[in-house]
Amino acid sequence: MTEPIIRTIDLVKRFGTQTVLDGVNLEIMPGETMVVMGGSGCGKSTFLRHLIGSLTPTSGRVELFGSDLASLDEDGMDDVRKRFGILFQSGALFNSMTIAENVALPLHEHTVLDPNIIDIQVKIKLELVGLREHASKYPSQISGGMKKRAGLARALSLDPRILFYDEPSAGLDPVTSAEIDQLMLDLTRKLGVTSVVVTHEMDSAFTIADRMCMLDKGKVLMVGTRDEFDHLRSISEKEAESLDDTRKLIRQFLRGDPEGPITQRRIETSYAEDLLGTGPPRVVKSPALEPTRKT
Repeated sequence: MTEPIIRTIDLVKRFGTQTVLDGVNLEIMPGETMVVMGGSGCGKSTFLRHLIGSLTPTSGRVELFGSDLASLDEDGMDDVRKRFGILFQSGALFNSMTIAENVALPLHEHTVLDPNIIDIQVKIKLELVGLREHASKYPSQISGGMKKRAGLARALSLDPRILFYDEPSAGLDPVTSAEIDQLMLDLTRKLGVTSVVVTHEMDSAFTIADRMCMLDKGKVLMVGTRDEFDHLRSISEKEAESLDDTRKLIRQFLRGDPEGPITQRRIETSYAEDLLGTGPPRVVKSPALEPTRKT
């Protein structure tokens, strides 16, 4: 039986008194595309930061390639990081470097390859994302969609087994967003990588996903195949009446309906109580930054 390439076990993350992830259990199999979705503030980004090892759990485990990330020292974590790539929401390119230099950077930093071999590798990765002819341009000279593709080429530079995508369609027009979706599908077929995509763009999610996971208030509401989520999205209003509250909430999110459990709970807070200070106490925010690794 194939073992999961990524696994979270009872993952909990708290910042001060605020619980952001509350017992997340998820297994992601080699070669599949898992879409992690949910509304703003549901814990998607915090979950992703745990998967890449930039945050450590308050409790529970995060395992990549069978290793508990929290148990690894810096050398061990560096070895794991070389086996995955990340496409950041903004592309996160270095503006002082050309596109080719951005893609070559991980190869210069983490390999002892001859510069001529690195040059060939860069051309291969840029060809995969359709940017080989733009290799000498700087990030300021290319469009937002091209920056995403350049960021993806850099994420591929070390031939990772896992690709993490943080809102890959954010800030893109519909046509460019669809092109990025097709590129992701094409790379998955050609390279056989495991993909984890954090998004709230439903058109994109239903295009690329093998399976989907929905988070809400730091909890996993549902994990299932794309078809299972699509069925829930497609059922009629009459059929939806018999759903439990959780399924109704998921259905509203998938459809983008203006009325339902999500909007209902937003208006349940009493305005008068809030003004007079008699409502539930507000969460005290903790500092935005914390050490990413234990020393």
